[in-house]
Amino acid sequence: MLKSRIIPCLDVKNGRTVKGVQFENLVDLGSPIELARAYSQAGADELVFLDITASQERRETMFAWVEAVAEALQIPFTVGGGINSLATVEKLLKLGADKVAINTAAIEHPILLREVAETFGSQCLVLAIDYKHENGEALVYSHGGKKKTALNLPTWVKQAQELGVGELLLTAMDLDGTKSGFDIQTLQQLKPILKVPVIASGGAGSLSDFKDVLKNNIAQAALAAGTFHRNEIRIPQLKEYLIQEGIACRPTS
Repeated sequence: MLKSRIIPCLDVKNGRTVKGVQFENLVDLGSPIELARAYSQAGADELVFLDITASQERRETMFAWVEAVAEALQIPFTVGGGINSLATVEKLLKLGADKVAINTAAIEHPILLREVAETFGSQCLVLAIDYKHENGEALVYSHGGKKKTALNLPTWVKQAQELGVGELLLTAMDLDGTKSGFDIQTLQQLKPILKVPVIASGGAGSLSDFKDVLKNNIAQAALAAGTFHRNEIRIPQLKEYLIQEGIACRPTS
């Protein structure tokens, strides 16, 4: 049986870890390298780093902290933010990233997904999707959640899978930082069309939130940021709870 994964997410801005609520009011939470090392020691299965204000001018900043993280970690990690070319993907993988997460560039140039999958393999390609519910429809946003697109979530998921993505990181923007639970209803609605693993993101606030999204294979991984960064939930505690609830996951010791 495949084990459910617990994934802390570190949003990085100018080389520092930050966190807000619904993508706003960001607060500095420290060094991504130190947090990464602590999460690895605590038993995280993977880490996701999102350079939330990445641009071509700041690319070298990203490369620097990615290399430092790779040297500090013994667990897989994914890097996203401003990735818009095969050359950038290649450099990040060579620096030690295990996967890349692409969002805006994939929306603007969907063929990039196919090019990455064919060049480096689907196993290293994560499509990050930020979405909001409006008038009963889940709409996809780009540019770090700042720009609404014409895509709805199911349509984009189907297209992305056809283009070769290996995993989906689905972030419910409405729930981000609210501690009100993951968007289980939307994940269940997507279930019939899903062909790749899903990382659920947005809304984690309690142990039971993780149980609810991981049970019955609704999602294959659960991602959180602030609730881990502020030590409101500790990974060893969470995994012990999940195992007691019958959810297969890798123990922390």
